[in-house]
Amino acid sequence: MHSALAPDPTRAVTTGNVRAVLARRGFRRLLGVRLSSQVGDGVFQAGLASSVLFNPERAANAVGVAVGFAILLVPYSALGPFVGVVLDRWSRRQVLFVANAIRAALVLPATWLLWNGDVDALFVAIALGIIALNRFFLAGLSASQPHVVDEPRLVTANSFANTAGTICYSSGLAAAGVAVKLTGTGFHPYSLVAATAAFWYGLSALITLIGFTVYELGPDDAERVRGSVLGAAADTARGMVAGFVHLRDLPAAWSVIAVHAGLRGLYGVLAMLTLLLYRNFYNIDDPAASMAGLLPVVAAVGAGAFLAAIITPPITRRIGGSRWVVLLVGCLAVFLPILGAPFQPVLTIVAAGAFSLATQGVKIVTDTTLQVHCEDDYRGRVFSVNDTALNLCFVTGLFLAAILLPPDGHSIGVTLAVGAGCAALAIWYAVFTGRHPSRRASTTLPTTVP
Repeated sequence: MHSALAPDPTRAVTTGNVRAVLARRGFRRLLGVRLSSQVGDGVFQAGLASSVLFNPERAANAVGVAVGFAILLVPYSALGPFVGVVLDRWSRRQVLFVANAIRAALVLPATWLLWNGDVDALFVAIALGIIALNRFFLAGLSASQPHVVDEPRLVTANSFANTAGTICYSSGLAAAGVAVKLTGTGFHPYSLVAATAAFWYGLSALITLIGFTVYELGPDDAERVRGSVLGAAADTARGMVAGFVHLRDLPAAWSVIAVHAGLRGLYGVLAMLTLLLYRNFYNIDDPAASMAGLLPVVAAVGAGAFLAAIITPPITRRIGGSRWVVLLVGCLAVFLPILGAPFQPVLTIVAAGAFSLATQGVKIVTDTTLQVHCEDDYRGRVFSVNDTALNLCFVTGLFLAAILLPPDGHSIGVTLAVGAGCAALAIWYAVFTGRHPSRRASTTLPTTVP
């Protein structure tokens, strides 16, 4: 696999820790692109979700929330393979820049409609466009990472970047929650919160434009699409098939995607359960208190992600990435029922932190596995397939929860079922990886520690 990494005189060669990764100028710039955009994601999605779930001017039930997520995420997920083909043929720097520049522009009409309470088809279409473009952006970041960090340090780089991004996203959510707490609930406060996303998306686009040359982030040996629209569509379809075939022949890659996607589905169930608990069980008929109550949950999610970034590189260096995934998911199977079944706010917060730690650890291993095992010519398509699987499973989990949960989210049976699902994932992955050990030692025994 060709990384296309130019020598970096600032690189620290004696250690493989976070300081050495941060010494790479390209990594710092790509990190700035990621962090500014994910703050924007947090504030925009907080305004969007608040207008649906915590808005006294607009009642919503669990099925309605699930349908809303499906409208936004299913078409977004269908773009997945096509996004990968774009990322493997066009300048990834240009894709990152254009995606966030357009998102910054789309935020303005979206927030104007939200201010006026016009949450209708046009608003949904614009919101769908903003979220769909995030598909290009996130997949482009993952595919670009090996061009700014060398392979032995990918675990540390992914650990740091993904976790810092999660913390920034959570900070955006938390800042939105504080703003709503201070200004009150309703369409006007929610629209003002969402409007600030335009600044963050614009900042991310600017950093991308001035921070990288056109093909600095890949793809290697890029080919420009020529010919008719029909020919380009046919070429895209052939590229999709090639990407799936490439992934099919890499059991280490598709198996970890399967575990990550299954965990994402369970996350959808728990996300709906938590929202309903805070909306209708912990704080009945008080939307402002409900949003304020979720702030510690957001903080716990950020703390869990941060802890995962600290412990994942050294643990995977000692026991391997696949064993770490099994351990994380297996521990969830034990602790989630214990923490969730009493339905106490403090324990719910702890459970959110534990689930965040596990999912972030699995994400770090997944990203590194795909980056190491997949050739650069296919990497964009593979990351897009991964994102598609995650989002479809998340929406499926939301719908299952909407059907199975009572209006207040209080269900011991669903909580125990999520624990059982984690146990099933851990057992399957342990058996599969035992029968199909990875051939790439750099994935199972990474040489980087934070």
